[in-house]
Amino acid sequence: MSRVLFEHPAALSATAWIALAALVVAGCAKGDATTPARSATLELPSAPWVSRAVPEARGDVTTRPDGRRQAVRYRGWSTEDFGRFRTYAYDDQRLEPAPGKAIMPAGPGDAAKGRRLFLDRNLGPCTGCHLIQGEDVWPAGSVGPDLSAYGDRNLPDEHIFSMIYDPRHLFPQSLMPPWGTDGVLKPEDIVDVVAFLKTQKSPLPPETNPERNPATRPRPVGFGDNLDPTNNPAVVRAEDAADLWATKGPAGTACADCHAGGPAAAMKGVATRYPRYVAAYRRVMALEDFLAVHGPEATGTALPVESAANVDLTVLVKMASNGMPVALDLAAPEHAAALERGKRSFYRRVGQRNHACADCHTTEGGKGADKFLGGRLLADVEVGLTRHFPTWRTSQADVWDMRKRMQWCMTPLGTNMLAADAVEYAELELYLASFDVGKPLSVPGIRH
Repeated sequence: MSRVLFEHPAALSATAWIALAALVVAGCAKGDATTPARSATLELPSAPWVSRAVPEARGDVTTRPDGRRQAVRYRGWSTEDFGRFRTYAYDDQRLEPAPGKAIMPAGPGDAAKGRRLFLDRNLGPCTGCHLIQGEDVWPAGSVGPDLSAYGDRNLPDEHIFSMIYDPRHLFPQSLMPPWGTDGVLKPEDIVDVVAFLKTQKSPLPPETNPERNPATRPRPVGFGDNLDPTNNPAVVRAEDAADLWATKGPAGTACADCHAGGPAAAMKGVATRYPRYVAAYRRVMALEDFLAVHGPEATGTALPVESAANVDLTVLVKMASNGMPVALDLAAPEHAAALERGKRSFYRRVGQRNHACADCHTTEGGKGADKFLGGRLLADVEVGLTRHFPTWRTSQADVWDMRKRMQWCMTPLGTNMLAADAVEYAELELYLASFDVGKPLSVPGIRH
Protein backbone atom coordinates (compact mmCIF):
# COMPACT_ATOMS: atom_id res chain seq x y z
CA MET A 1 0.00 0.00 0.00
CA SER A 2 1.40 3.39 -0.93
CA ARG A 3 1.84 5.91 1.82
CA VAL A 4 -0.69 8.71 2.01
CA LEU A 5 0.19 12.03 3.64
CA PHE A 6 -2.54 13.37 5.88
CA GLU A 7 -2.99 16.99 6.90
CA HIS A 8 -4.51 18.15 10.16
CA PRO A 9 -6.90 21.06 10.73
CA ALA A 10 -4.77 24.16 10.71
CA ALA A 11 -6.24 25.70 13.81
CA LEU A 12 -5.69 22.96 16.39
CA SER A 13 -4.86 24.46 19.76
CA ALA A 14 -1.79 23.55 21.81
CA THR A 15 -4.05 21.55 24.09
CA ALA A 16 -5.38 19.64 21.10
CA TRP A 17 -1.89 18.83 19.88
CA ILE A 18 -0.99 17.54 23.34
CA ALA A 19 -4.12 15.41 23.31
CA LEU A 20 -3.18 14.09 19.88
CA ALA A 21 0.29 13.18 21.08
CA ALA A 22 -1.27 11.35 23.99
CA LEU A 23 -3.45 9.39 21.59
CA VAL A 24 -0.45 8.37 19.51
CA VAL A 25 1.60 7.30 22.52
CA ALA A 26 -1.19 5.62 24.49
CA GLY A 27 -3.06 4.16 21.53
CA CYS A 28 -6.52 4.80 20.18
CA ALA A 29 -8.43 2.89 22.81
CA LYS A 30 -6.47 2.36 26.02
CA GLY A 31 -7.71 4.07 29.12
CA ASP A 32 -10.45 5.99 27.32
CA ALA A 33 -7.86 8.27 25.74
CA THR A 34 -10.50 9.92 23.58
CA THR A 35 -12.89 10.88 26.37
CA PRO A 36 -14.19 14.31 25.33
CA ALA A 37 -13.34 17.42 27.28
CA ARG A 38 -16.44 18.95 28.85
CA SER A 39 -17.64 22.10 27.15
CA ALA A 40 -20.94 23.83 26.52
CA THR A 41 -21.10 23.09 22.81
CA LEU A 42 -19.34 21.01 20.22
CA GLU A 43 -17.05 23.24 18.19
CA LEU A 44 -16.55 22.11 14.62
CA PRO A 45 -13.01 22.33 13.20
CA SER A 46 -12.30 25.93 12.26
CA ALA A 47 -10.47 24.77 9.12
CA PRO A 48 -12.16 22.62 6.46
CA TRP A 49 -11.73 18.92 7.06
CA VAL A 50 -9.23 17.38 4.64
CA SER A 51 -10.68 14.03 3.64
CA ARG A 52 -8.67 10.91 4.40
CA ALA A 53 -10.85 8.79 2.13
CA VAL A 54 -9.88 6.96 -1.04
CA PRO A 55 -10.40 9.15 -4.14
CA GLU A 56 -13.69 7.56 -5.19
CA ALA A 57 -15.14 8.14 -1.71
CA ARG A 58 -14.36 11.86 -1.42
CA GLY A 59 -17.39 13.21 -3.22
CA ASP A 60 -15.34 15.21 -5.72
CA VAL A 61 -16.84 16.66 -8.90
CA THR A 62 -14.56 17.27 -11.88
CA THR A 63 -14.88 19.08 -15.19
CA ARG A 64 -14.23 17.14 -18.37
CA PRO A 65 -12.45 18.65 -21.40
CA ASP A 66 -15.84 19.20 -23.04
CA GLY A 67 -16.91 21.32 -20.07
CA ARG A 68 -19.31 18.73 -18.67
CA ARG A 69 -19.16 18.21 -14.91
CA GLN A 70 -19.13 14.67 -13.57
CA ALA A 71 -18.92 13.18 -10.13
CA VAL A 72 -16.10 10.89 -9.02
CA ARG A 73 -17.75 7.86 -7.42
CA TYR A 74 -17.14 4.17 -6.88
CA ARG A 75 -16.76 1.93 -9.91
CA GLY A 76 -20.16 1.14 -11.41
CA TRP A 77 -21.92 4.07 -9.70
CA SER A 78 -23.50 6.88 -11.67
CA THR A 79 -21.20 9.82 -12.40
CA GLU A 80 -24.05 12.29 -12.91
CA ASP A 81 -23.47 15.62 -11.20
CA PHE A 82 -26.46 16.56 -9.03
CA GLY A 83 -24.93 19.88 -8.00
CA ARG A 84 -28.13 21.81 -8.68
CA PHE A 85 -29.81 20.05 -5.75
CA ARG A 86 -29.06 20.57 -2.08
CA THR A 87 -26.95 18.15 -0.08
CA TYR A 88 -26.26 17.20 3.53
CA ALA A 89 -23.31 19.60 3.77
CA TYR A 90 -23.60 21.94 6.73
CA ASP A 91 -22.53 24.89 4.59
CA ASP A 92 -25.22 24.13 1.97
CA GLN A 93 -27.77 26.76 2.95
CA ARG A 94 -30.15 26.17 0.05
CA LEU A 95 -33.77 25.68 1.01
CA GLU A 96 -36.02 22.82 0.02
CA PRO A 97 -37.49 23.74 -3.40
CA ALA A 98 -40.89 25.40 -3.19
CA PRO A 99 -43.87 23.36 -4.47
CA GLY A 100 -44.26 23.91 -8.20
CA LYS A 101 -47.28 24.02 -10.46
CA ALA A 102 -47.86 23.69 -14.19
CA ILE A 103 -50.80 23.86 -16.55
CA MET A 104 -51.76 20.44 -17.83
CA PRO A 105 -51.09 20.23 -21.59
CA ALA A 106 -54.18 19.67 -23.73
CA GLY A 107 -54.87 16.49 -25.62
CA PRO A 108 -55.13 12.78 -24.79
CA GLY A 109 -52.19 11.02 -23.27
CA ASP A 110 -50.53 7.84 -24.52
CA ALA A 111 -51.31 5.15 -21.92
CA ALA A 112 -48.73 2.71 -23.32
CA LYS A 113 -45.99 5.33 -23.11
CA GLY A 114 -47.21 6.26 -19.64
CA ARG A 115 -46.78 2.68 -18.46
CA ARG A 116 -43.25 2.57 -19.84
CA LEU A 117 -42.44 5.75 -17.94
CA PHE A 118 -44.00 4.29 -14.79
CA LEU A 119 -41.71 1.26 -15.05
CA ASP A 120 -38.58 3.12 -16.18
CA ARG A 121 -35.80 2.36 -13.67
CA ASN A 122 -33.84 5.39 -14.84
CA LEU A 123 -36.68 7.63 -13.67
CA GLY A 124 -37.71 5.88 -10.47
CA PRO A 125 -39.26 3.48 -11.05
CA CYS A 126 -42.70 4.37 -9.73
CA THR A 127 -43.17 0.67 -9.00
CA GLY A 128 -40.53 1.04 -6.30
CA CYS A 129 -43.38 2.41 -4.17
CA HIS A 130 -46.60 1.43 -6.00
CA LEU A 131 -48.13 -1.83 -7.16
CA ILE A 132 -49.89 -1.86 -10.53
CA GLN A 133 -51.31 -4.62 -12.70
CA GLY A 134 -49.02 -6.85 -14.77
CA GLU A 135 -46.96 -9.98 -14.24
CA ASP A 136 -43.87 -8.01 -15.33
CA VAL A 137 -44.25 -5.68 -12.35
CA TRP A 138 -41.80 -7.18 -9.90
CA PRO A 139 -40.66 -6.32 -7.37
CA ALA A 140 -43.20 -3.64 -6.54
CA GLY A 141 -43.04 -1.64 -3.33
CA SER A 142 -45.58 -0.67 -0.70
CA VAL A 143 -44.27 2.69 0.50
CA GLY A 144 -47.03 4.30 -1.58
CA PRO A 145 -50.62 3.08 -2.07
CA ASP A 146 -51.58 0.20 -4.33
CA LEU A 147 -52.61 1.72 -7.67
CA SER A 148 -53.87 -1.47 -9.30
CA ALA A 149 -57.44 -0.12 -9.36
CA TYR A 150 -56.65 3.60 -9.29
CA GLY A 151 -58.83 4.24 -12.34
CA ASP A 152 -61.92 3.18 -10.38
CA ARG A 153 -61.66 6.39 -8.38
CA ASN A 154 -62.66 8.47 -11.43
CA LEU A 155 -60.54 11.41 -10.32
CA PRO A 156 -60.25 14.44 -12.62
CA ASP A 157 -57.24 14.34 -14.95
CA GLU A 158 -56.07 17.73 -13.69
CA HIS A 159 -56.02 16.45 -10.09
CA ILE A 160 -53.92 13.41 -11.00
CA PHE A 161 -51.61 15.60 -13.07
CA SER A 162 -51.07 17.99 -10.16
CA MET A 163 -50.43 15.11 -7.75
CA ILE A 164 -47.68 13.74 -9.97
CA TYR A 165 -46.19 17.12 -10.85
CA ASP A 166 -45.85 18.09 -7.17
CA PRO A 167 -48.01 16.48 -4.46
CA ARG A 168 -46.94 18.91 -1.75
CA HIS A 169 -49.75 21.34 -2.60
CA LEU A 170 -52.23 18.85 -1.15
CA PHE A 171 -49.93 16.81 1.09
CA PRO A 172 -47.02 18.92 2.38
CA GLN A 173 -45.25 15.91 3.91
CA SER A 174 -45.82 13.60 0.94
CA LEU A 175 -43.15 10.96 0.38
CA MET A 176 -43.65 11.12 -3.38
CA PRO A 177 -40.98 13.11 -5.23
CA PRO A 178 -42.10 16.30 -7.00
CA TRP A 179 -41.61 14.70 -10.41
CA GLY A 180 -42.45 17.84 -12.38
CA THR A 181 -40.83 20.43 -10.12
CA ASP A 182 -37.54 18.53 -10.02
CA GLY A 183 -37.54 18.09 -13.81
CA VAL A 184 -37.57 14.29 -13.95
CA LEU A 185 -40.85 14.25 -15.90
CA LYS A 186 -41.94 16.86 -18.43
CA PRO A 187 -45.61 17.96 -18.35
CA GLU A 188 -46.22 15.96 -21.55
CA ASP A 189 -44.79 12.86 -19.86
CA ILE A 190 -47.09 13.32 -16.89
CA VAL A 191 -50.10 13.49 -19.23
CA ASP A 192 -49.10 10.05 -20.51
CA VAL A 193 -48.76 8.70 -16.95
CA VAL A 194 -52.21 10.08 -16.12
CA ALA A 195 -53.65 8.26 -19.14
CA PHE A 196 -52.03 5.04 -17.98
CA LEU A 197 -53.23 5.30 -14.39
CA LYS A 198 -56.81 5.68 -15.60
CA THR A 199 -56.53 2.24 -17.23
CA GLN A 200 -55.90 0.59 -13.85
CA LYS A 201 -59.38 -0.69 -13.08
CA SER A 202 -61.05 -3.66 -11.43
CA PRO A 203 -61.71 -6.52 -11.58
CA LEU A 204 -58.09 -7.35 -10.92
CA PRO A 205 -56.56 -10.41 -12.57
CA PRO A 206 -55.75 -13.26 -10.17
CA GLU A 207 -52.24 -13.22 -8.70
CA THR A 208 -50.05 -16.09 -9.84
CA ASN A 209 -46.96 -15.09 -7.88
CA PRO A 210 -47.39 -14.12 -4.22
CA GLU A 211 -43.99 -12.40 -4.25
CA ARG A 212 -45.17 -9.90 -6.88
CA ASN A 213 -47.53 -8.24 -4.42
CA PRO A 214 -45.79 -6.67 -1.39
CA ALA A 215 -48.91 -7.41 0.68
CA THR A 216 -48.38 -11.17 0.24
CA ARG A 217 -44.60 -11.24 -0.27
CA PRO A 218 -42.68 -13.17 2.41
CA ARG A 219 -40.46 -11.01 4.57
CA PRO A 220 -36.72 -11.66 4.42
CA VAL A 221 -35.53 -14.18 7.00
CA GLY A 222 -31.84 -13.31 7.02
CA PHE A 223 -28.70 -15.07 5.86
CA GLY A 224 -27.82 -17.37 8.73
CA ASP A 225 -25.13 -16.98 11.39
CA ASN A 226 -23.32 -13.76 10.56
CA LEU A 227 -20.37 -14.64 12.82
CA ASP A 228 -19.70 -18.01 11.18
CA PRO A 229 -16.62 -17.66 8.94
CA THR A 230 -17.94 -20.42 6.67
CA ASN A 231 -21.07 -18.34 6.11
CA ASN A 232 -19.84 -14.75 6.19
CA PRO A 233 -16.77 -13.84 4.07
CA ALA A 234 -16.35 -10.62 6.06
CA VAL A 235 -15.26 -12.66 9.10
CA VAL A 236 -12.46 -14.21 7.05
CA ARG A 237 -11.36 -10.80 5.83
CA ALA A 238 -11.25 -9.54 9.41
CA GLU A 239 -9.15 -12.50 10.46
CA ASP A 240 -6.75 -11.68 7.63
CA ALA A 241 -6.55 -8.12 9.01
CA ALA A 242 -4.83 -9.58 12.05
CA ASP A 243 -1.69 -9.69 9.91
CA LEU A 244 -1.96 -5.92 9.36
CA TRP A 245 -2.41 -5.49 13.13
CA ALA A 246 0.89 -7.24 13.76
CA THR A 247 2.87 -5.78 10.84
CA LYS A 248 5.23 -2.89 11.55
CA GLY A 249 4.62 0.15 9.40
CA PRO A 250 7.09 2.67 7.97
CA ALA A 251 7.38 4.27 11.43
CA GLY A 252 8.75 0.99 12.79
CA THR A 253 5.75 0.20 14.97
CA ALA A 254 2.65 -1.95 14.68
CA CYS A 255 -0.77 -1.81 16.33
CA ALA A 256 0.35 -4.77 18.43
CA ASP A 257 3.24 -2.76 19.91
CA CYS A 258 0.88 -0.39 21.72
CA HIS A 259 -2.05 -2.76 22.23
CA ALA A 260 -0.70 -5.91 23.85
CA GLY A 261 -2.58 -9.18 24.10
CA GLY A 262 -3.96 -9.31 20.59
CA PRO A 263 -6.92 -7.40 19.15
CA ALA A 264 -9.59 -9.54 20.86
CA ALA A 265 -8.26 -8.60 24.31
CA ALA A 266 -6.80 -5.14 23.65
CA MET A 267 -9.84 -3.83 21.77
CA LYS A 268 -12.56 -5.34 23.98
CA GLY A 269 -15.28 -2.74 24.58
CA VAL A 270 -13.72 -0.08 22.34
CA ALA A 271 -16.31 -0.23 19.56
CA THR A 272 -19.19 0.23 22.00
CA ARG A 273 -18.14 3.87 22.44
CA TYR A 274 -18.03 4.89 18.76
CA PRO A 275 -18.93 7.19 17.07
CA ARG A 276 -17.54 9.62 19.62
CA TYR A 277 -16.06 13.08 19.98
CA VAL A 278 -12.26 13.12 19.63
CA ALA A 279 -10.78 16.18 21.28
CA ALA A 280 -7.63 16.23 19.15
CA TYR A 281 -9.68 16.84 16.02
CA ARG A 282 -12.59 18.69 17.65
CA ARG A 283 -15.12 16.51 15.86
CA VAL A 284 -17.12 13.31 16.10
CA MET A 285 -15.46 10.29 14.54
CA ALA A 286 -16.44 6.71 13.82
CA LEU A 287 -13.79 4.02 14.18
CA GLU A 288 -13.08 4.20 10.45
CA ASP A 289 -12.43 7.96 10.68
CA PHE A 290 -10.13 7.55 13.63
CA LEU A 291 -8.13 4.70 12.13
CA ALA A 292 -7.52 6.82 9.03
CA VAL A 293 -5.70 9.45 11.08
CA HIS A 294 -4.31 7.32 13.90
CA GLY A 295 -2.77 4.65 11.67
CA PRO A 296 -0.37 6.99 9.85
CA GLU A 297 0.47 8.85 13.06
CA ALA A 298 1.20 5.75 15.11
CA THR A 299 2.66 3.31 12.58
CA GLY A 300 3.11 5.23 9.34
CA THR A 301 0.67 2.84 7.64
CA ALA A 302 -1.93 4.49 5.42
CA LEU A 303 -5.50 3.48 6.28
CA PRO A 304 -7.66 5.74 4.10
CA VAL A 305 -11.39 5.61 4.73
CA GLU A 306 -13.16 3.10 2.45
CA SER A 307 -9.95 1.24 1.69
CA ALA A 308 -10.12 -2.52 2.23
CA ALA A 309 -7.46 -2.25 4.95
CA ASN A 310 -9.46 0.35 6.88
CA VAL A 311 -12.77 -1.52 6.63
CA ASP A 312 -11.28 -4.91 7.48
CA LEU A 313 -9.35 -3.53 10.45
CA THR A 314 -12.54 -1.83 11.64
CA VAL A 315 -14.34 -5.19 11.53
CA LEU A 316 -11.48 -6.78 13.47
CA VAL A 317 -11.67 -4.12 16.18
CA LYS A 318 -15.46 -4.25 16.39
CA MET A 319 -15.54 -8.03 16.66
CA ALA A 320 -13.71 -7.71 19.98
CA SER A 321 -16.88 -6.08 21.37
CA ASN A 322 -19.43 -8.49 19.93
CA GLY A 323 -22.18 -9.23 22.42
CA MET A 324 -21.44 -6.07 24.40
CA PRO A 325 -24.08 -3.31 24.46
CA VAL A 326 -23.54 -0.04 22.61
CA ALA A 327 -22.53 2.46 25.31
CA LEU A 328 -22.37 5.96 23.78
CA ASP A 329 -22.02 8.81 26.25
CA LEU A 330 -24.90 10.85 24.87
CA ALA A 331 -24.97 13.08 27.95
CA ALA A 332 -21.61 14.64 27.10
CA PRO A 333 -22.22 18.23 25.91
CA GLU A 334 -20.07 17.63 22.85
CA HIS A 335 -22.22 14.67 21.90
CA ALA A 336 -25.51 16.42 22.64
CA ALA A 337 -24.76 19.18 20.15
CA ALA A 338 -23.58 16.72 17.51
CA LEU A 339 -26.61 14.52 18.14
CA GLU A 340 -28.95 17.43 17.44
CA ARG A 341 -27.18 18.23 14.19
CA GLY A 342 -27.31 14.58 13.18
CA LYS A 343 -31.04 14.51 13.89
CA ARG A 344 -31.55 17.59 11.72
CA SER A 345 -29.71 15.85 8.90
CA PHE A 346 -31.87 12.75 9.37
CA TYR A 347 -34.99 14.86 8.75
CA ARG A 348 -33.46 17.11 6.06
CA ARG A 349 -34.89 16.63 2.60
CA VAL A 350 -32.25 16.71 -0.10
CA GLY A 351 -31.63 16.03 -3.74
CA GLN A 352 -33.70 15.74 -6.86
CA ARG A 353 -36.10 13.35 -5.12
CA ASN A 354 -36.50 15.74 -2.16
CA HIS A 355 -36.28 12.89 0.34
CA ALA A 356 -34.95 12.59 3.90
CA CYS A 357 -33.57 9.58 5.73
CA ALA A 358 -36.67 9.79 7.93
CA ASP A 359 -38.94 9.22 4.92
CA CYS A 360 -37.63 5.67 4.57
CA HIS A 361 -36.53 4.78 8.08
CA THR A 362 -39.32 5.92 10.41
CA THR A 363 -42.93 4.82 10.75
CA GLU A 364 -44.26 8.21 11.84
CA GLY A 365 -47.05 9.54 9.68
CA GLY A 366 -47.19 6.39 7.56
CA LYS A 367 -43.60 6.72 6.33
CA GLY A 368 -41.57 3.97 4.73
CA ALA A 369 -40.04 1.90 7.55
CA ASP A 370 -41.20 -1.73 7.60
CA LYS A 371 -42.54 -1.35 4.06
CA PHE A 372 -41.09 -2.53 0.77
CA LEU A 373 -39.14 -0.19 -1.48
CA GLY A 374 -39.13 -2.38 -4.55
CA GLY A 375 -37.96 -5.72 -3.20
CA ARG A 376 -36.16 -4.25 -0.18
CA LEU A 377 -37.74 -4.09 3.25
CA LEU A 378 -36.88 -0.70 4.74
CA ALA A 379 -35.42 -0.81 8.25
CA ASP A 380 -36.78 1.22 11.16
CA VAL A 381 -34.26 3.52 12.86
CA GLU A 382 -35.83 2.84 16.24
CA VAL A 383 -34.94 -0.84 15.91
CA GLY A 384 -31.34 0.18 15.25
CA LEU A 385 -29.38 0.40 12.01
CA THR A 386 -25.71 0.51 12.99
CA ARG A 387 -24.67 -2.32 15.31
CA HIS A 388 -24.08 -4.86 12.52
CA PHE A 389 -21.89 -2.53 10.40
CA PRO A 390 -19.53 -3.06 8.65
CA THR A 391 -21.59 -5.73 6.95
CA TRP A 392 -21.22 -8.18 4.10
CA ARG A 393 -23.43 -7.08 1.19
CA THR A 394 -24.50 -10.20 -0.67
CA SER A 395 -25.64 -8.07 -3.62
CA GLN A 396 -22.18 -6.48 -3.89
CA ALA A 397 -19.97 -9.37 -2.71
CA ASP A 398 -18.09 -6.91 -0.54
CA VAL A 399 -17.88 -5.47 2.96
CA TRP A 400 -19.52 -2.08 3.38
CA ASP A 401 -19.33 0.20 6.38
CA MET A 402 -22.09 2.58 7.42
CA ARG A 403 -20.59 5.50 5.46
CA LYS A 404 -20.57 3.68 2.15
CA ARG A 405 -24.15 2.67 2.82
CA MET A 406 -25.00 6.35 3.36
CA GLN A 407 -23.23 7.32 0.14
CA TRP A 408 -25.11 4.56 -1.69
CA CYS A 409 -28.39 6.30 -0.78
CA MET A 410 -27.23 9.61 -2.22
CA THR A 411 -27.34 8.65 -5.91
CA PRO A 412 -30.99 7.47 -6.06
CA LEU A 413 -31.89 10.57 -4.04
CA GLY A 414 -30.26 12.68 -6.76
CA THR A 415 -27.80 14.48 -4.51
CA ASN A 416 -24.02 14.63 -4.59
CA MET A 417 -22.44 12.55 -1.85
CA LEU A 418 -20.07 14.03 0.70
CA ALA A 419 -16.67 12.56 1.54
CA ALA A 420 -17.09 9.31 3.44
CA ASP A 421 -15.31 10.82 6.47
CA ALA A 422 -17.24 14.11 6.40
CA VAL A 423 -18.29 15.34 9.84
CA GLU A 424 -21.88 15.57 8.58
CA TYR A 425 -21.97 11.81 8.08
CA ALA A 426 -20.20 11.20 11.39
CA GLU A 427 -22.85 13.13 13.29
CA LEU A 428 -25.65 11.50 11.33
CA GLU A 429 -24.13 8.14 12.24
CA LEU A 430 -24.02 9.22 15.89
CA TYR A 431 -27.75 9.95 15.73
CA LEU A 432 -28.47 6.58 14.13
CA ALA A 433 -26.27 4.79 16.67
CA SER A 434 -28.15 6.47 19.54
CA PHE A 435 -31.03 4.07 18.84
CA ASP A 436 -28.66 1.14 19.34
CA VAL A 437 -27.58 2.14 22.86
CA GLY A 438 -28.00 -0.85 25.16
CA LYS A 439 -28.24 -3.32 22.27
CA PRO A 440 -25.41 -5.80 21.61
CA LEU A 441 -22.95 -5.43 18.76
CA SER A 442 -22.89 -8.20 16.16
CA VAL A 443 -20.23 -7.41 13.57
CA PRO A 444 -19.88 -8.13 10.72
CA GLY A 445 -23.49 -8.46 9.63
CA ILE A 446 -24.93 -9.95 6.46
CA ARG A 447 -27.44 -8.03 4.38
CA HIS A 448 -28.47 -8.09 0.75
